Amino acid sequence: MTVTTGGGAAPPVGVLALQGNVAEHLDALRACGADPRPVRRPAELDEVAGLVLPGGESTTLSKLLVAFDLLEPLRARLAAGMPAFGSCAGMILLAREAIDARPDQHQLGALDVVVRRNAFGRQVQSFESDLAVTGIRGGPVRAVFIRAPWVESTGRGVEVLARIPGSVSGPASGKVVAVRQGPVMATAFHPEQTGDARLHDLFLHRVREYTA
Repeated sequence: MTVTTGGGAAPPVGVLALQGNVAEHLDALRACGADPRPVRRPAELDEVAGLVLPGGESTTLSKLLVAFDLLEPLRARLAAGMPAFGSCAGMILLAREAIDARPDQHQLGALDVVVRRNAFGRQVQSFESDLAVTGIRGGPVRAVFIRAPWVESTGRGVEVLARIPGSVSGPASGKVVAVRQGPVMATAFHPEQTGDARLHDLFLHRVREYTA
């Protein structure tokens, strides 16, 4: 089922509600004028025009997608062009390949990228950085990284939206941390943690474009 929106109506947008900052994403979407809904079952997935995949633990989320009979329906909706926005673990699941993931982890393959799981290192639990993000007006985005991935490589058709500033020392310098390919976007960081809903608004513009 493909949901369409028209006449300026608030699009029904889901948040995968199996693990992670579900409430924070729902609040951010609501602040942008969307009609946000938690998604735990295939029938709930059928009713939304787009889906946010929140952070959490990618291996656990992969197993829960199977347990809740969501893996194949979600793959089918993504293949059919459903807009999606993944943050942190959501980015890992949307990628076609994840380095350092368990061999039995399921990938959704909606982004032609290779990501490295826990790329910033377990010894660094979290950090913050101001990022210039393509398509975001009003100044830099404050990005919160919590045991985050980064993008090792991108395929054709993948747009890089943000990188770690070159002024940051160490192996993270210049690494890709936000991407978009068609209706699917992903960030290595947690935009729902800061009260800045501009990335969610950017995603909703994509939802409206692809469901008009």
